[in-house]
Amino acid sequence: MISRRSILRFFIVTGITMATPIALHAAPPLDVIASFSILGDMVHQVGGSRVRVTTLVGPDGDGHVYQPTPADARAVANARLLVVNGLGFEGWMERLIEASGYHGTVVTASDGIQPRNMAEPEAEHDAHDADHHHHGDLDPHAWQSLANARIYTRNIVQGLSLADPAGAETYRTNATRYLEQINAVEAEVNAAIAAITPQRRKVVTSHDAFGYFAAAYGIQFLAPSGVSTESEASAADVARLIHQIQQEKIPAVFVENISDPRLLEQITHETDARIGGTLYSDALSAANGPAATYLDLFRHNIRTLADALR
Repeated sequence: MISRRSILRFFIVTGITMATPIALHAAPPLDVIASFSILGDMVHQVGGSRVRVTTLVGPDGDGHVYQPTPADARAVANARLLVVNGLGFEGWMERLIEASGYHGTVVTASDGIQPRNMAEPEAEHDAHDADHHHHGDLDPHAWQSLANARIYTRNIVQGLSLADPAGAETYRTNATRYLEQINAVEAEVNAAIAAITPQRRKVVTSHDAFGYFAAAYGIQFLAPSGVSTESEASAADVARLIHQIQQEKIPAVFVENISDPRLLEQITHETDARIGGTLYSDALSAANGPAATYLDLFRHNIRTLADALR
């Protein structure tokens, strides 16, 4: 039995006082894989220091045409949680999971949203066959509505809490703060759009990634190609769009950070519309760019739209 005198001698020799906190080894962060950069940021906002997030499709990357690497398969195999968008956005994900041998939990962030149906009239199918083959009839870009971002956040909280029950309270606290930030950005968006004359709320973008934004906030988006960047606009599609821009006097054309701008540049040469700036659709910018987080992306897009349309 150790005597009280021996214990006191230990504290005197080592210099430790009874008030000195003894460091405990913190649990290692939860390894989470997010399919693309926007989801990666959402997971980071909710998970904080309790998670280590690896993003497969990084900033300015195009998730429509991404090709997973062997390093991606290894990362997925070692993960505790996998977060995907769903709605057919990651057409390569099923193959990646199979190749990695991953058997853990998969969180589909879009679960519970009301998806937009992209079914088109029969006469228009030819221009978008590749797109429908990739996505089916659902528009996967649900994050372009802040109301949907609240659903994404709740799904992420649930997935992290299941994988790491000890951190559940932290995740709920972080999510509450993040939802308040989402509400504040939504107020900015609504105020900016209210200042735009309704007749000017029409723009052209590279591909049809803003359908949820249009439905939520009342701006009409036209695109020469479909919801996937794999789609190629036909000459008839482009001619029809140019005619519409001329007839309706659409003021601005916007390039996207993930798309080739040459087609839109051609359209501006043949109309009075001008390039209104760059919109971030399916990916964040680099860390030093204007859309380094999901909420920065939203702020940048609405300011860019408002500046061009007012």
